[in-house]
Amino acid sequence: MTATSEDSRQETVHATAVAIAGAGVLIRGASGSGKSDLALRLIDRGAKLISDDQVDLARAGNDLLLSPPPRLAGKLEVRSLGICECDYLSGVTLQMVVDLKSRPDRFPLDRQIMILLGIEVPTCTLDAMESSAAIKAEWALQRLMQGAIES
Repeated sequence: MTATSEDSRQETVHATAVAIAGAGVLIRGASGSGKSDLALRLIDRGAKLISDDQVDLARAGNDLLLSPPPRLAGKLEVRSLGICECDYLSGVTLQMVVDLKSRPDRFPLDRQIMILLGIEVPTCTLDAMESSAAIKAEWALQRLMQGAIES
């Protein structure tokens, strides 16, 4: 991680990121957990790729911006096909983190958040291998955004 001041820190994380309706979603999980596969399904539903496998996070005031490292820009690993080229976005504001695990809690009890570069970010936990995972990610983001509007 590089630090120059509290408001301009950055780091690269092992994750995949997409933009859903312009809102950045960071997908985290162990290798083989389905990050790229979930991103591919979200892209098929209208999301835009930001970055696959590694994502640059940069703090800009109270926002976190998601961008691809230059060598990975526009590249998405699709199992059985290899590395595919596609359009991508850069500098998208992070709105939600999706943590992948094989058996997420059925009813999470507490508001889920994590802290990245000193900023609280809402999270949800999904099983990427469930056929409904892409829809669940979209609905979770939609609920978060509606809550932000109503607050």
